[in-house]
Amino acid sequence: QVRLVESGGGLVQAGGSLRLSCVASGFISGINVMGWYRQADGKQRELVASITNGGFADYAESMQGRFTISRGSAANTVYLQMNNMKSEDTAVYYCNAAKPPQTPGGLGSYWGRGTQVTVSS
Repeated sequence: QVRLVESGGGLVQAGGSLRLSCVASGFISGINVMGWYRQADGKQRELVASITNGGFADYAESMQGRFTISRGSAANTVYLQMNNMKSEDTAVYYCNAAKPPQTPGGLGSYWGRGTQVTVSS
């Protein structure tokens, strides 16, 4: 099993920044994609950004240019730098990891418990 633990959430004013961290532990061998998803009240969970072991990053269009995903020097960590934050960024942010043949963000992949991010206007 893989355990994902997120940290770094909190309250920030609009226009401010936050950095989320996620550490994977357990049977992490084989993880090839890690990412961040978010779920706002009353909405479906959505992709924020993902990154492969090779460093290829993918972003949701609304986060492009404001958010940056990166992997740590240790292969089991992933970060999300969020800048110029908006009230609509308020959500629970979840870390995700996937091993082939799991679909990143799919039900069979691994999820953290989430960290609350609240942006005040």
